[in-house]
Amino acid sequence: MEIYEILKKEIEKLKTKPQWQEIGEVFEIKDGIVKAVGLEGVENFELVEFERTKIKGVAISLEEDFIGILVLGDYSKIREGDIVKREKKLLSFPVGESLIGRIVDPLGEPLDGKGEIKTKNKREIFKIGPGIIEREPIRTPLHTGIKIIDALLPIGRGQRELFLGDPETNKVDFALSIILNQKNEPKRPYCIYVAIGKRENEILRISKFLEKKGALEYTTIICASASLPISFWYLAPFSGCTLGEYFMFEGKDVLIIYDNLSQHAFSWREIALILRRPPSREAFPGDIFYLHSQLLERSAKLSEKMGGGSLTAIPILDTKQGDITGYIPTNLISICDGQIFFDIDLLEKGRIPEINLGLSVSRVGSSAQTEAMRQIAKTLKIEIAQYEELEKFTQFIEEIDVKTKEKLIQGRKILEILSQDKTQIFPFEKEFVILYSATKGFLKNIPLEKIKKFEKELLNFIEIYNPEIFQSIREKGKIDKSLTEKLDEIIFQIKSKYENRGD
Repeated sequence: MEIYEILKKEIEKLKTKPQWQEIGEVFEIKDGIVKAVGLEGVENFELVEFERTKIKGVAISLEEDFIGILVLGDYSKIREGDIVKREKKLLSFPVGESLIGRIVDPLGEPLDGKGEIKTKNKREIFKIGPGIIEREPIRTPLHTGIKIIDALLPIGRGQRELFLGDPETNKVDFALSIILNQKNEPKRPYCIYVAIGKRENEILRISKFLEKKGALEYTTIICASASLPISFWYLAPFSGCTLGEYFMFEGKDVLIIYDNLSQHAFSWREIALILRRPPSREAFPGDIFYLHSQLLERSAKLSEKMGGGSLTAIPILDTKQGDITGYIPTNLISICDGQIFFDIDLLEKGRIPEINLGLSVSRVGSSAQTEAMRQIAKTLKIEIAQYEELEKFTQFIEEIDVKTKEKLIQGRKILEILSQDKTQIFPFEKEFVILYSATKGFLKNIPLEKIKKFEKELLNFIEIYNPEIFQSIREKGKIDKSLTEKLDEIIFQIKSKYENRGD
């Protein structure tokens, strides 16, 4: 009987299947990209580990005769002939409220010296965006605090609005001011700032700026600095989007700024050239359009059934000498729901923000505005359009009639009202009051050089003596007859101090 039991145990051992482990071998290393043979069952975006160094990688190119792997660490330690193993799980990013107020790399590792980030949740970095049925039309405004944008180029929650312009323009500073403006919003969105290929001292300046203004407490910075491998540049926007999606599906509103996608496109071009993918226009690979559409299509306004959350994207892009017809700009313009073009020529003329209204558009339009702003926006658009047309026309004539001169003066005053410093923000109710005074003709007898003083005193007077006006406009999003009469009376009283009867 004893012999029988021994034999039985031995036979059971023979029935146990051997534990096979799928491995590959490195045969080429170049600039953070590894080519390996083997790993026949590996999936796209699956994590792998280099056995000797314990460094992680992610499979991004499944070719017939090799696997392309992005190294997520110090690639200089990897050698030809190293063994690489499958992890059998896709690349993920930690998500949760514990990341708010932190600075992390594209893998979720802290860079701010504030200790470990503890979170139980992770989401796959590469996912498909919500389908049409899961979305709903964009109707809720995302107030930027920038008068010209909120009035003429409104951004809605869930929209993708491209900021583009030459590197010397103020597009990044105005994008950051949008984060600052969310501080006092009643339904404040979580904010995510993704820095791609920027110098570390520049990222430090931005983080200190946000912290000083009290905006870092609701913002996460995902940093892929210039000193990090090119693989981190490539992953950074997808990591930021993954975190934003988590909050969106939790029913929250999120604002994400990608700064900038020019660097992201360059990182993918470098990776593709190393992998010997056929180059297309400007040496970019043919799938560069898909890369950015895959990222930006994940921004959405979800339906109430899906929780009603939103992910608003503001991708930033560099142009060369104001040319918006380049390969990457035209790609992104076609993907986004509009673009705001920061014109270097307008900046040189002293206009700030240097937004070219002729080349800028919001395809969501007035549906993402409150009723109050919608009423005055129509008049503003007409006034500015007439001014720009007359200004071009008057360049070719010597004498101008009185009516045309009045139109030109009114147009210049409106542009003066719309101007603001790159770190200055205006709550919605203050934007409305000052733009209301411009569209209702109250600026007529105020000299151009006194417009800003009038604006400042008007807003201060209402804030101190009639704060209920601001409160009513913010809460209702519209203005009734009694409030209009009261506002007209205050504006008339203030403007009388600045009038020049000879104007």
